[in-house]
Amino acid sequence: MSGFDVQQFRSQFTFFQLQPDWVYLDNAATMHKPKAVTDAVQRFYQQQNSNVHRGAHQLSQRATTEFEQARDIVASFINAKHRHEIIFTSGATAALNQIAFGLMHTVLQPGDRILLTQLEHHANIVPWQLHCQRHGIHIDVVPLNSSLQLDLAAYQQLLLQKPKVVSFSHVSNVLGHIQPVQQMVAMAKAAGAITVIDGAQGVVYQQPDMQQLDCDFYVFSGHKIYGPTGTGVLYGKTALLEQLTPLLAGGEMIEQVSFVNTTFNKLPFRLEAGTPNIAGVIGLGAALQWIQQYNNNDLIQHKSLLLKAFFSGLAQIKGVDILSMPVHNAGIVALNVDSEHPSDVAAMLDQQQVAVRSGQHCAMPLFSYLARPGAVRCAFAAYNTLDDVNRCLLALEQAVEILTA
Repeated sequence: MSGFDVQQFRSQFTFFQLQPDWVYLDNAATMHKPKAVTDAVQRFYQQQNSNVHRGAHQLSQRATTEFEQARDIVASFINAKHRHEIIFTSGATAALNQIAFGLMHTVLQPGDRILLTQLEHHANIVPWQLHCQRHGIHIDVVPLNSSLQLDLAAYQQLLLQKPKVVSFSHVSNVLGHIQPVQQMVAMAKAAGAITVIDGAQGVVYQQPDMQQLDCDFYVFSGHKIYGPTGTGVLYGKTALLEQLTPLLAGGEMIEQVSFVNTTFNKLPFRLEAGTPNIAGVIGLGAALQWIQQYNNNDLIQHKSLLLKAFFSGLAQIKGVDILSMPVHNAGIVALNVDSEHPSDVAAMLDQQQVAVRSGQHCAMPLFSYLARPGAVRCAFAAYNTLDDVNRCLLALEQAVEILTA
């Protein structure tokens, strides 16, 4: 029996106190922030606003201490071996861009191959394309099986082509399907590939352990795990981080500059150009500290309960085409209503104050593969309740009646 109290959890979020009529199911896009996070951000701006690492005064020193404490919190949260393996970015997109750019000419050479999957977010496709097309590097794609899970037999065959880099999502941002990341990392490493995991959706589902997972890079966004927008983490093993060419230059990433030559700072600073999002990073540290007071298995069990009720209710509504599978699902359900446009369905739900997302969810290649114009996406978080599920189902049933009348 789970000891999780959803009402106590939900009470930590000011949004639900001020907007009690909303059913918020757009959590895969961004999550609401607990008071512990908004308080930490507000406290920084009101009491110690100052730049980090370079000021001579006490305010700057205190800001630097809190900023670097957040790095320690992140390193501990994902069990990184060293604190300098945590690079702060503006989000998972920026982190993936840094990896794709940074590996060119240091690791990736003309004629090399990289391996992606059919499930990927644009942020794990386009950065590779920008550089691969220019430098003669080929991209292969792992297909899906009939259950819309990755085809591991095809994956194994593609690994025989010896890709230099294998990059894939921990959890599909469209379907919610959880990938067997530990198995996939082991298979890729056996083939000699560098492994990159897009953990934007995975980090909130299951706290990742870098020592157990043993991937080379893992990235995530702060706002997907109750933290502020504009924050993200690029984790990388030291040897590979040192091989990355910095994407951005200036500020703290520099050790010595002349008009003839420039030398870069040590990790993590060499990959953190300019003034960082100091308040955001402090807020991210607060978010990770806050979430650890809850048992992650309790959160998973609660979302599983919501998913079971949602899938059960969807089965009673005629005309609903469900793309997601209930098994190995992190809490995201993509669906359509007969031939109705997803935006029309989402607009009907919005009229009843049920917040979802519609469209192609930054995964156009996946929807082309599925031969669908898009989907309505309902994404659950630990603060959602069975009442949220029932209200969404009722709104969806009414939308179907109106749109298909």
